[in-house]
Amino acid sequence: MNAPTQFAAAQQTADIPEDSASRLKEDRRRGRGSALNKSGRFEPLAYESFDDGWDSLEDLPPLQTEVQEERARTIITRNSSPDLSFDRSINPYRGCEHGCVYCFARPSHAYMGLSPGLDFETRLFAKPNAAQLLERELSKPGYIPRVIAIGTNTDPYQPLERGYKLMREILEVLDNCSHPVAIVTKSALVTRDIDILARMAERNLVKVALSVTTLDKKLCRAMEPRASAPHKRLGAIKALNAAGVPSLVMMAPIIPALTDSEIENILEAAAEHGAQEAAYVLLRLPLEVSELFRDWLLRHRPDRYRHVMNLIRSMRGGKDYDAKWGERMRGRGPYADQISKRYSLAAKRLGLSLRRKKLNLNEFRQPQKGGVQLDLF
Repeated sequence: MNAPTQFAAAQQTADIPEDSASRLKEDRRRGRGSALNKSGRFEPLAYESFDDGWDSLEDLPPLQTEVQEERARTIITRNSSPDLSFDRSINPYRGCEHGCVYCFARPSHAYMGLSPGLDFETRLFAKPNAAQLLERELSKPGYIPRVIAIGTNTDPYQPLERGYKLMREILEVLDNCSHPVAIVTKSALVTRDIDILARMAERNLVKVALSVTTLDKKLCRAMEPRASAPHKRLGAIKALNAAGVPSLVMMAPIIPALTDSEIENILEAAAEHGAQEAAYVLLRLPLEVSELFRDWLLRHRPDRYRHVMNLIRSMRGGKDYDAKWGERMRGRGPYADQISKRYSLAAKRLGLSLRRKKLNLNEFRQPQKGGVQLDLF
């Protein structure tokens, strides 16, 4: 082997994440997306499990989902990102039990002193006062209505929602004051609230996006272990459409050399089920997500590892991720352009609009003193 070949081989070997003591055994993490649970990046100490020779690790039980209730002080989050079509959003939960291994929101768990790995999908936070806070904030003097996006960080219809029903309470507040909302989810549970969504749709106050990343059930189960199966998400699009609720399909994310071959098939399936619009986001690997995703590739698609990562880096300036405005959602370079053109051509052929339909801002009525302190005189 000559020197350049040796150097290239050494680079490839160094690129692969090494087996880590933070990787939990499969019987403990069954049904989860990540295998790693490294300490958060802000923590002064790092904790790792290791076998002390007494086989004590064998006695540890499978990870269970833990939920902590959080008494939030505010519920509407504002942003000024030029890449986003909305300036405000609501997240009734922190963390997400769907466990999508590629989720760009995972690093946010580090701010809670937790791991973006398994902690993100097993140690969750619910905001039981979300609806009350929303009513209070909408009733503040001078509030100007704009579309509120829900599902932009963690899924509002994750399994936790079946019991807490926070999303339904939020929709009831928005419906009562005729406030527009855009929802993104990977869960067919959204159809539970069709009664409210249909009422809002009559006034052009709502649209729902179902994120469909693959039609391959086996790949979906490995990559998004606790999200609804692909056919159930398509079924949700059909049910929403039948109820008059505008629905769109989002391929978020598109993963090069893994799911990009399905672009046309996913759009065709969505159009057949009644989707009216389409959108996509290229895979993003910020901070800890890069290692988590690379580890997942090695465990589930080792034969694709080099190809997938090389294509990602070709669209990210040679890096795993580039957060540059205007490029972080779409990437750059020939392969990124090819994905964009394929998506646009297929959507146009199928009659799926790539332009977002504007929701009604004119019917908003402020809640009457919804939690705001009454005047003394």
